[in-house]
Amino acid sequence: MKLYRTERGIIIEKESTFYLLEDRDWNTCINDDRLFSTLEEAIKTAPVVHHTGTLLAPIDRQELWACGVTYLRSKIGRQEESKDAGGGDFYARVYEAERPEVFFKATAHRVAHPGRPVRIRKDSTWDVPEPELTLVVTSSGKIIGYTIGNDMSSRSIEGENPLYLPQAKTYDGCASVGPCILVTEEPLPPDTRIHLEIRREDRTAFQSSIAISQMKRSPQELVSFVFRECSFPHGCLIMTGTGIVPENEFTLKSRDEVLIGIDGIGTLVNPVE
Repeated sequence: MKLYRTERGIIIEKESTFYLLEDRDWNTCINDDRLFSTLEEAIKTAPVVHHTGTLLAPIDRQELWACGVTYLRSKIGRQEESKDAGGGDFYARVYEAERPEVFFKATAHRVAHPGRPVRIRKDSTWDVPEPELTLVVTSSGKIIGYTIGNDMSSRSIEGENPLYLPQAKTYDGCASVGPCILVTEEPLPPDTRIHLEIRREDRTAFQSSIAISQMKRSPQELVSFVFRECSFPHGCLIMTGTGIVPENEFTLKSRDEVLIGIDGIGTLVNPVE
């Protein structure tokens, strides 16, 4: 099943039929350890609608966190961008360490809705989207679903000094998530692929994909570290890192379009501002 947050309310999609979940609060809805069963029961009496309407990012009072250097390609990319600053060895160490890289990414007001612009920092010269499987986690630490994340990143700022990571990662329009939450009781298959396409002037400027089986750490392992000393009264969303890093000569430009697809979930599309 898929769950959408929309301007008209919460909508469930099952087998290509859409149901309006009336009189439900988003934050209560997704902070439910039994969400799959709850939605199965709800559609028995929910009215059918013909489309989702305008989509909103599936985040409200939740925090968005992120994990880095979880794929080999990400480790290599981070080492390349920071080698002149002497920080390259940090990324090799964290890739092999027991403790992953975990950082706060954004609250909802810095997250772009599906179809709305993500932003490049004005003080950055080298920028990329990072397509990431994103976990939807309840306050108890249970993964109840999956969505698509675009972790916008300034490689020039992060590469200048690893301590600049918060500035490279967190700013207005620094992320997008959506277009829905895939609600399932089973983990995603290891061969699930993440796809990235960047379009520029109606042409493909970059394209690649990777299987989530290439992720070095398991989703539950990442959740356990995020939750070690942090509580989330309304649950949280956790980006799990990227395995797709464009070549060093590539940087995003205003008016580019970023398309991130994940098998079984859908495609998240955002223009670049």
